[in-house]
Amino acid sequence: MPLIEAVPPVRGKVGRPRRRPDMLYADRGYDHDKYRRLVWSKNIKPQIARRGTEHGSGLGVHRWVVEQTVALLHWFRRLRIRWEIRDDIHEAFMTLASAIICWRRLNR
Repeated sequence: MPLIEAVPPVRGKVGRPRRRPDMLYADRGYDHDKYRRLVWSKNIKPQIARRGTEHGSGLGVHRWVVEQTVALLHWFRRLRIRWEIRDDIHEAFMTLASAIICWRRLNR
């Protein structure tokens, strides 16, 4: 729940108030009624995969984007293992790596 509360409101159309995301995607590790109730209490629809069901429920479409992003960041050796003690230095390298990834994608 601290992670959900840390997500900033999403920008919408001009003149409309900012609001929280509508849905939350999660894997089978969070398949418990307690988590579903907590997420519903924040007016967010939980899309949590059920335990004991076959894979291919459709959540993989959205998760693949996240896994691909992590894989792209692991191209940079310095980000694979965090050597920096200070958070701001690590965040600077993450920002630089993200900019390089975007630049390479746009150049193609």
